[in-house]
Amino acid sequence: MARRRYQNPKLQLRGDWWTIRIWQDVFQDGHYRRSYKRVRLAPATMKEREVQKVAAEYMLPINQGIGGVLSATNFQRYIEQTYIPLEMPLLAKSTQGRYQGVIDNYIIPSFGRMCLRELSPKILQQYLSGLATSKLAHASREKIRTVLAAILRTASRKYNLLLINPMEGLSLPPDRRGRRRSKPYLTQEQFDQLLAKMPEPYATMVYVAIYTGLRVSELAGLRWNDLGDNTITIDERYCRGDWGAPKSESSNATIPVKQCVIERIHSLKLLTVDVRAGRAVRKHKVVKSDGPNDLVFQSVRDGKPLRDNNILVRFLKPAARGLGLAWVNWRALRTSHAVWLKIAGADVKDAQAQMRHSRASTTLDIYQQFVPESQRRVVDRLGSTRVQ
Repeated sequence: MARRRYQNPKLQLRGDWWTIRIWQDVFQDGHYRRSYKRVRLAPATMKEREVQKVAAEYMLPINQGIGGVLSATNFQRYIEQTYIPLEMPLLAKSTQGRYQGVIDNYIIPSFGRMCLRELSPKILQQYLSGLATSKLAHASREKIRTVLAAILRTASRKYNLLLINPMEGLSLPPDRRGRRRSKPYLTQEQFDQLLAKMPEPYATMVYVAIYTGLRVSELAGLRWNDLGDNTITIDERYCRGDWGAPKSESSNATIPVKQCVIERIHSLKLLTVDVRAGRAVRKHKVVKSDGPNDLVFQSVRDGKPLRDNNILVRFLKPAARGLGLAWVNWRALRTSHAVWLKIAGADVKDAQAQMRHSRASTTLDIYQQFVPESQRRVVDRLGSTRVQ
């Protein structure tokens, strides 16, 4: 292929249009080649000086090597050959699954046949605006926008296939319903009822989650040598086959816990559970092995690491629905821990340290929800104090 040269084509008036003729790289029959083509820029009614500006804008990405054959890359091919093998492994395992679902179900069916250069802000905004008439929840629409923007951001900033990210500045239609101001949390009574409906070792897993605030991936990666007399050290996580460090530097910490939490965890070593195998019932030890590097929460059948989504769907959700608490999930347990800290009167910095957040604002604004009883106690104390 000929070496790319700087092009400064002259304007030509042909019929009712201002045009230019340029050399352009094209991909055809498995090979790149040069093509000399005429491009319509503007109607003949436009002044020549204005058309020169249009021509300069059109030629800028071509002369810089950004708007040429690279931006002609098929979008689906870019996703399958570049984004998925190079970028997806950098994401958390659970995030990869969500991104893959959005790519397969929405992005490739809508834009897979187009080239990168054809994904203009206008086309993308038309697509986002069209989601207003779909039956998708607003959170699902936001996820589509997030994934699409992430893919095009790598194409523009990282691999220089596009001059700009066409998703910048685009908006979703507003949600038709107002958002819930705060996330629900479990009261002590609700939690006790939930625990009574769950079998072991999953009941203990939920017990530890709500009394320590650990994420489910941190629970799944907890080992016996992480347990102290009244502390737990979080230095590893496991999520659906993926081992890694905790979410952040602040998450990698040792936190104090109630003595009853440590005692309940150690009681798992003495437990056996009944598991159906066809018509038979087999007894399994809850803890297969309790060496320092062995997992605390193990698969009942074979001692392998647990999958959080299996426990959620098979045990936690059904028990919660039986109590009319369909919103309960692993995140709700962590939120409940933060709220319980607030009800107990924990200082903001103490709550931040216990939740292992990098910023106190995360603890305050996202996890610690509005508690009417706490506000009422503050109001009732106003009359009993005097300002000096």
